Amino acid sequence: MTSKLEPPPVDRSGPEPLDPRVWKVAAVVFLGPLMTQLDSTVVNVSLSSISQDLHASIDSVQWIVSGYLLALALTLPLNAWLVDRLGAKRLYLVCFSAFTLASLLCGLERTIHGLIWARVIQGMAGGLLAPMAQMMLAHVAGKHLARVLGYTAMPVLIAPLLGPVVAGVILKYAGWPWLFYINLPVGIVAVSLAIFMLPGDRAPRQARPFDFFGFLLISPGLGLLLYGLDHSSTLEGGLFLLSGVILVGAFVWHAIRKNTDALIDLRLFTNRVFSIGATTQFLNNGASYAGQMLIPLFLMTGCGISPAKAGWMLAPMGLGMMLIYPSLGFLTDRFGCRAVAAGGALLAILTTFPFLWMAQNRLSPSLLALSLLVRGVGQGAIGVPSMSAAYISVPREQLALATTASNIVQRLGGPIATTIVGMVLSFPASHFAGLGVHAFTLAFVALIGLQVILLGSAGRLPIRIQSNSPHGPTE
Repeated sequence: MTSKLEPPPVDRSGPEPLDPRVWKVAAVVFLGPLMTQLDSTVVNVSLSSISQDLHASIDSVQWIVSGYLLALALTLPLNAWLVDRLGAKRLYLVCFSAFTLASLLCGLERTIHGLIWARVIQGMAGGLLAPMAQMMLAHVAGKHLARVLGYTAMPVLIAPLLGPVVAGVILKYAGWPWLFYINLPVGIVAVSLAIFMLPGDRAPRQARPFDFFGFLLISPGLGLLLYGLDHSSTLEGGLFLLSGVILVGAFVWHAIRKNTDALIDLRLFTNRVFSIGATTQFLNNGASYAGQMLIPLFLMTGCGISPAKAGWMLAPMGLGMMLIYPSLGFLTDRFGCRAVAAGGALLAILTTFPFLWMAQNRLSPSLLALSLLVRGVGQGAIGVPSMSAAYISVPREQLALATTASNIVQRLGGPIATTIVGMVLSFPASHFAGLGVHAFTLAFVALIGLQVILLGSAGRLPIRIQSNSPHGPTE
């Protein structure tokens, strides 16, 4: 085993061509994450309009978002068991159909409570679409997963950029229900394509018995943990957080005792490559969300920039991610997933230092734009190689378990990191009589510290990806 960051030998014959069915599967399954991402973006923009039309308070309307996220946390642990029972294709069709029908219910509802419950149904269905897309791509793409993910992630990146524009046009010329009705034609087309273009399921293998007690521990535990982290500044949020930690801890104890009969087989994390890949995804998601919270706050609260202007000033980061994603497959094949992910983490660190200078001196629009552009390139270079290494390190029959466990770990990174950075930011704010520019210095130092840990994790990824096998990628 070598620890040198040496690239694998270059294949002068060019990249190995992909089976055309890989692109067919990719085109179909990523309509799911695209629609859920676009839906989340337009809903966030429309909360004020919904509040006025339904005569509901902002606290009540916020549950349109919170209810969706909590429902997602409740159903995510069921992914592997449902795949065993229904098969990947059938489960994808059920989830996409349910999400489309729930969108219709959201548009038809005229009470805030009815809308919240319709959004809960949406969350239960939509929460499984992203891991299902990743799992089916891992099945057909094999060692080429990084290349395929690099291209298929583009629509998911574009969705947050298009969301505010789409929402603005719809709210100008039609009512907020049309924000949900636009999902109907997309859903109908996607389900029709999935029926004819997705490969048929193999005969279901012997399904594991349902771990009902484990479900009662992990699903509400994750929901309470995520909600408590987002509201940790309040006493109620702290109690929810403590309850979530207790339930998740109890599930870990329960899963260790049950081994393969547990809802999530924790023995996956004894696979070194999978564990490092999942840890890197957790830290990358955390650093990404923490930066997305901190940098806009710095511009608007610290520098006094208007929200509209700040939105345009933040655009270079999304552009940087869009620039790097199509080439991630080639870069991973050429240099290896360790070098690409670690290089991305290093870029993210280096492009955070200019914010320290601006927090101590003055805002420089040109330096801000350059830093965000390169930061987007670096941040975007981490996820695909680490995800590919994690999935390809496990046997194909364990992919459903792997996508479930990896997605749970990844989703916890965002709220945990934003809570930590938020706590660091609040400390100087209490001493500087508000969030002035200088109050952000310590928070950016904390973000750099988090990214240094991410660099260490990315540096332990395998050099290159070979194929799905019990032995995993080459280290």
